Amino acid sequence: MISVIVPTFNAARTLGSTLESLAPCRPELLKELIVADGGSSDETVDIANKAGCVVVPANKGRGLQLRAGTRAATQQWLLFLHADTRLGDHWARAVSSFLQEPKSESIAGVFSFRLDDDGPRARILEQLVAIRVRVLALPYGDQGLLMSRALYDEIGGFADIPLMEDVDIVRRIGRRRLRVLPASVVTSAENYRRDGYILRSVRNLFCLGLYFVGVPPSRIVKIYG
Repeated sequence: MISVIVPTFNAARTLGSTLESLAPCRPELLKELIVADGGSSDETVDIANKAGCVVVPANKGRGLQLRAGTRAATQQWLLFLHADTRLGDHWARAVSSFLQEPKSESIAGVFSFRLDDDGPRARILEQLVAIRVRVLALPYGDQGLLMSRALYDEIGGFADIPLMEDVDIVRRIGRRRLRVLPASVVTSAENYRRDGYILRSVRNLFCLGLYFVGVPPSRIVKIYG
């Protein structure tokens, strides 16, 4: 029923655990794993091939890669997942219940945000993300995105942009068609540990602000890193 689409670029350190989190529900629920690779020079493609994924070459940039992966997908449901984000406990039950709802094809689902860090800074950030989602209806791509092919086509799919593709598509979905599923995804905290929780969060917020005032994503990506 579901095609999983993962955009990658030199993601060998995290891709394996992301794909492993999907394994228990293959092939009953997850019929197809697609890795849309933006030209990795590490072992990303080898890991994807060994896991039985369909590897789709694409120009680098998450929006472009996600569009390329979706074009290759054959199932009526699409689950977009970052390469450093793995599905947490009880996700299959939450997804199955969502798919059985009468109007599920007209809404999109995201997961709660968690980090693989046991420290207090991670818990604070998780709470702030939950507030952002509740108040602004603005989940990011590291919360996953589940939607029907029909809804994806209706709203025009991912934009061909290198960054902010998640914000762009969620705004087009709209608050009333967005559902937070009763399950979590666990994202790598490596970038936060490397850059510092405060600095990374401030930079993300700054980039979001630039996007909202009309700065092109092609320029924002140079700041985001």
